[in-house]
Amino acid sequence: MGGACAVIYSEGEYLSEDADFILQSSTTQEALDSVLAELGFRREVDHYKHSVSEFFVEFPRGPLSIGLDAGIVPVKLRVGRKELLALSATDSCRDRLAAYYHWNDRQSLETAVSIALNQEVDLGKIRAWSRDEGMDEKFDRFSRELTARRRRPRR
Repeated sequence: MGGACAVIYSEGEYLSEDADFILQSSTTQEALDSVLAELGFRREVDHYKHSVSEFFVEFPRGPLSIGLDAGIVPVKLRVGRKELLALSATDSCRDRLAAYYHWNDRQSLETAVSIALNQEVDLGKIRAWSRDEGMDEKFDRFSRELTARRRRPRR
């Protein structure tokens, strides 16, 4: 869910190789395998691959959370004529920051900055969450990078 949303909200500046789906109801592994096999996917340990694509899908266990925050409320996104539940732009930014905060993933920091540049995000909520995660210093780095990028001319 996080990477696919980051692609959308960064307006393509970030590219993901997978899509994560949190199931809203219980299902068995066998049922999931069967449905995805009908679509041409095969399970490889904890993810599903298709023979015509490097892209893969995963179904991580819920509940949906970002860092210590398990109170995530998905938003509805329209893709063509379909609606799907996804992270909000603010939560997508927090999701990328979580990877930066906890794994020092520099690309995730850059993606969070890109999301904040391309979308309206709630920086107050992000700051408060960062404080709860014990990541004030890393939030300050995010904030400095965001400010610096805002000052640069757009391409």
